[in-house]
Amino acid sequence: MNLDLLLAIKVLLLCLAANGAPVLGKWLLGTRGAVPIDGGLTFIDGRPVLGRSKTLRGLALSVAATVPLAMLLGYSWQLGLTFSAMTMLGDSLSSFTKRRLGIPASGKFRGLDQIPEAALPMWVCRAPLGLGAADIVVLVAVFIAGDFVLSKVMYRLGIRENPY
Repeated sequence: MNLDLLLAIKVLLLCLAANGAPVLGKWLLGTRGAVPIDGGLTFIDGRPVLGRSKTLRGLALSVAATVPLAMLLGYSWQLGLTFSAMTMLGDSLSSFTKRRLGIPASGKFRGLDQIPEAALPMWVCRAPLGLGAADIVVLVAVFIAGDFVLSKVMYRLGIRENPY
């Protein structure tokens, strides 16, 4: 493992931007522009495909935050776009799985809520970021811990509707 502190901070900032922008957007904009990615469709089990909390607005805000941040950190816009897209894909896979388990939109499932949205972008972007598998494991663990703390802070500030 060759993870240095600066690299760890950069990767965690990308995670924070990609995951945090949709949350801040919901807080600032409420329901304006909150068009569900799944179009309100249901899966063969009769449950929503993803649910109302996964929106096109959140996807756009994630990209809008992550691309410029990546460039500011010395990476390409393509890396920022890929990182954001993989974060949103991981988050959507988590939501899809939670709906199959009967957990409602915005319902909590420790680990499943954090691992796909952090591990997938890190894995896909590992070469340009210079990450190894062990680095990713450590960074995902740090992301999970940080998410629990930040979630509680954001709840107390009125940014999140529910603490984790």
